[in-house]
Amino acid sequence: MAAQDGVKSVLRVIAILDCFGGGDATLSLSELSRRLELPTSTAHRLARTLSGAGFLEQEAATGRYRLGPSITELGQLSFHRRGLHRIAPELAELARVTSATVDLAVRNGRHAVILSGGSLNPDSGAGLRRPLHSTALGKVLLAWDPAGRADLSELGPLRAMTGRTIVDHGELRAELDRVREAGHALNDGESGDGVRTVAVPVLDRLDHVRYALAVRSTPLVISDARIGWFIAHARACARALEVLLLPPTERRLRAAQE
Repeated sequence: MAAQDGVKSVLRVIAILDCFGGGDATLSLSELSRRLELPTSTAHRLARTLSGAGFLEQEAATGRYRLGPSITELGQLSFHRRGLHRIAPELAELARVTSATVDLAVRNGRHAVILSGGSLNPDSGAGLRRPLHSTALGKVLLAWDPAGRADLSELGPLRAMTGRTIVDHGELRAELDRVREAGHALNDGESGDGVRTVAVPVLDRLDHVRYALAVRSTPLVISDARIGWFIAHARACARALEVLLLPPTERRLRAAQE
């Protein structure tokens, strides 16, 4: 029973931190309680514990909570240990050459999380999370997912973002097969009207996806006649990112990349 209670407490701590994963910079105790579906007293105890450890902090003037310095410290460590501080010039050059928005993402649960790129609003956090099923980034992260993690039922019901969004799990599976065969993913108005995105994987030696790289613009810019040109530039950038982000022992052999 004690072990079960411990697991329950850990899950609640994760849930309270996850509340800040959207666009809200601060949340009140009542908002946390409502989102967690917990009594206010329980939410207060969790928030107070996290504040004591530096994972949350409370604004003196308003009493609202925000992410604390311990989260910032861990985020900075992760950012640098992944090598993400080295990739800005590559992404900027791809954006310059293509005149499009460029994003790099990883999978976190049912979402693609933008690590670096032009879609992310650093002030509001808007654009940080993207649904896997309706985005080119997400399709790449699913199509080359390591064995055992590509169970589409884990995504739950597939929400329609537009009239073009794939909402059937079987249809999504077929789409992922096409993505893997083609070597790239396409989002043609599935996440937003008037948006076209191509994405390619950053793969390791085992052909497992580590990151997804996307180039986003409009169908007028990424036209049918020029899709191949955009994909070629994205793939060249992805190869450079493999060198910057993966240890030598985990990179694909050059012959496998050509």
